[in-house]
Amino acid sequence: MSKILCLLIFTGLLIQGCGPSGHEQKEQTATADSTNRFVQTEIHHARGFNIAYFKDFKLVSIINPFGGKGDTLQYILQKNGAAMPTGYPHAQRIEIPVKSLAAMSSMHVGLLGFLDAEHVLTGLGSLQYVYSPKVIGMIKAGKIVEVGRDQGLNDEKVIEMRPDLVMTIGNPGGKMDHYRVLKEAGIPVLINSEWVEQTPLARAEWVKLMAALLDKEALVNEKFTQIETEYERLSALTQKAAKKPTVLSGLNTKDAWFLPGGNSYMARFFKDAGAYYHWGATPETGSLPLSFEAVYPLALAADYWLNVGFDNRDTRKSIIAQDARYADFKAVRTGMLYSYNRLVNEQGSNDFFESGSVNPHTVLADMIRIFHPELLPDHQLVYYKQLPE
Repeated sequence: MSKILCLLIFTGLLIQGCGPSGHEQKEQTATADSTNRFVQTEIHHARGFNIAYFKDFKLVSIINPFGGKGDTLQYILQKNGAAMPTGYPHAQRIEIPVKSLAAMSSMHVGLLGFLDAEHVLTGLGSLQYVYSPKVIGMIKAGKIVEVGRDQGLNDEKVIEMRPDLVMTIGNPGGKMDHYRVLKEAGIPVLINSEWVEQTPLARAEWVKLMAALLDKEALVNEKFTQIETEYERLSALTQKAAKKPTVLSGLNTKDAWFLPGGNSYMARFFKDAGAYYHWGATPETGSLPLSFEAVYPLALAADYWLNVGFDNRDTRKSIIAQDARYADFKAVRTGMLYSYNRLVNEQGSNDFFESGSVNPHTVLADMIRIFHPELLPDHQLVYYKQLPE
């Protein structure tokens, strides 16, 4: 994952596609067979997808979060030999369980790792941005090949591989026509938009989509319920805190200081961790670009400064070297600077964007340990680290 993508990870995605109208989809979902042979999972937090279960197939709907021409993209998940159901002329068929997957984001590696299913991975958009030691071992053994080219898919390579499924990332101008060559070759392409979600649990819940593809609903139900329960327990702990410390996030760049919008998942982390975030009431679900001058007065008094820098070698001195005005900040003077770069490997891949996306309870525990150490005195930071001098 590039540094630019990390910086803008709080912005939204546009997913376009075609399918039945909202009314038609509602009727189809209502006729789902609760007595079918599939173990089922339910979606409670995510807003970007839905799964309906029928007797002989699962219907996955990837929902356009911004409205527009196409309401949804639809996928029919079926066992080998099952007949394609009628009534879904625009849906792609995916044979399950998926046994070979080409993924365009290292975030998808985290979904597979959660389900102990890295073995199905046969292709990656880029081999550089991977943290998982297991997946790196598979790359070195030649079991996973690179399928990206010029920030897109290498169609020829994918067709040569013939994976059961290609999982890609939605983007503001993305259209399914872009994957026409693969569709004509009989290779389904599923758009994953986990990072458009506005809460940590919603983003993590996309692991249920991966579970549906792998027929691992029983496992995901058990594991996700544990994470959900722990996250809610930790969030409730912060209600007992006597004071909410103030927090600043990110760094100034040449263009702007990109802060998490008030309805972004990072702002939700701050709230659930018992911190006060000045921009927490803004309506943005993605990044909020502000000038240094607009941020400076509030940054001066912030108790903590999180998500500082991109390089795991950053120090307090190196941050100040980028802009001498940083030295005026209270958090810089007191040394309360923290980055999510504790788990970064030799090639610069950051596990915060991989396993961290499916372990929001651990990220939350890190933040609570930072903001309210008295609440979790025994917790050792996992994804976050305090910047040294």
